[in-house]
Amino acid sequence: MPSPRSQDAGVAPRRRKQVVLWTAVGVVALAFLTAMEIAARHYGNPGPLTTHARELVFTPDSGPQLYAGLALMMVVLTWRQRFLALGAAAGIDVVFALVRWGADADQKFGNGALWVLWGCALFALVKLRGRDRVLLLQGVGLGLLLVLGNQTGDTWLTITSETRPEVLDPYVVTADHALGDPSWLMGRAVEATDPVSSHLLAAIYGQLPLAAALVALYQLRHVATERRFPSHHLVRTFLAIGLLGPAVYMIFPVVGPIFAYGADGGQWAVANLWPDTVPSVSTPGPIPFDEITPRNCMPSLHTAWALSLFLHSRNGSRLMRFAGTFWLVGTLSATLGFGYHYGVDLVAGVVFALTVEAAMRALARGWDRSASVLIAYGAVVFVALLLSYRFLPVEMARYPWLFGPLLIAVMGSVIYGCWRTTKAWEREAAPKAEQPEQTQLVTA
Repeated sequence: MPSPRSQDAGVAPRRRKQVVLWTAVGVVALAFLTAMEIAARHYGNPGPLTTHARELVFTPDSGPQLYAGLALMMVVLTWRQRFLALGAAAGIDVVFALVRWGADADQKFGNGALWVLWGCALFALVKLRGRDRVLLLQGVGLGLLLVLGNQTGDTWLTITSETRPEVLDPYVVTADHALGDPSWLMGRAVEATDPVSSHLLAAIYGQLPLAAALVALYQLRHVATERRFPSHHLVRTFLAIGLLGPAVYMIFPVVGPIFAYGADGGQWAVANLWPDTVPSVSTPGPIPFDEITPRNCMPSLHTAWALSLFLHSRNGSRLMRFAGTFWLVGTLSATLGFGYHYGVDLVAGVVFALTVEAAMRALARGWDRSASVLIAYGAVVFVALLLSYRFLPVEMARYPWLFGPLLIAVMGSVIYGCWRTTKAWEREAAPKAEQPEQTQLVTA
């Protein structure tokens, strides 16, 4: 049986590695945020750092997200500390509300959550030492990453509208004929069942971050007692999807059928066709669009987020598994039924989500050949989809009996590959999880 001194000697290097890793993550995140700030300033808009600083004092635009970040941070606290943190945040918000009431300003909440987050970071740096400091800083970092990730995403969307004056919707709507134009079909279905369907789908679509936060809190519920984070959880995948996805928007700018072919596009729309009349097949080309509407369709990140939520809910309770399935189906229906996305956007979103999820799991468990093959295959399929939408849309529309099943089959191959590989990883991890219990029995 190893001595306590030898155990402490082994813990110290691991702790130093954690500090180095999180320091590196912080430096990279700060460099990325600075780059986004410079890019946004170049186009005359506030970047994520400016927005974050403003929300410390001025009226915040993302109150629910700020409290979601606080909730993620509180997973490292005891119940007493959680009540104190939440009470402090609420008290600060009350003070801000009274000041705004006196100044006759808009009443919004969220400043208190951000003040408590930064206050906990300062407390960890000044008062805590060792594992307690690292754990609290990890919790603060997780909460701030969620907040700053949301603000960075807004900056990304602004940059896409400023830098991409032309959009590729004609290519995508032509390729979408291969799938039977599902956005037009779902749009008519929502109109026929309005207002029940529209209100329900709007709630599901708009509250996807809340559903994700609940799943994440369920996954992280034992952090305070175990004094460590799980190696992989939903927040990591959510942030990775949100940071990587907008980069694809810059390569493949698309605004969606409700804007390019619907009433919401105004004078910039090709025609007011959605959802009553499907556009005819013709040779596509880029079309100019306004400098306001985000080019945020390819891939569908709402699909990617809903799918990652579904995957992470599989290990939860029956109620959580049902909720994950419900949110996935509802989100897919809303993205199509409200005209925000084409069907081929969703196919690309599924492949994108599974590739990112596989990469996050591989980083958590350790990289090997199976991870490299899976992620490389997902990346190749994703690139092939984008190329086919751009250069083969007319052929896809003319031969839907060929390209429609082919799109579904290619997407299914990525789904099957991820399922098979992750199941193999879980079987490999099972004996390692049982090893400590066996060692204890032998020692006893």
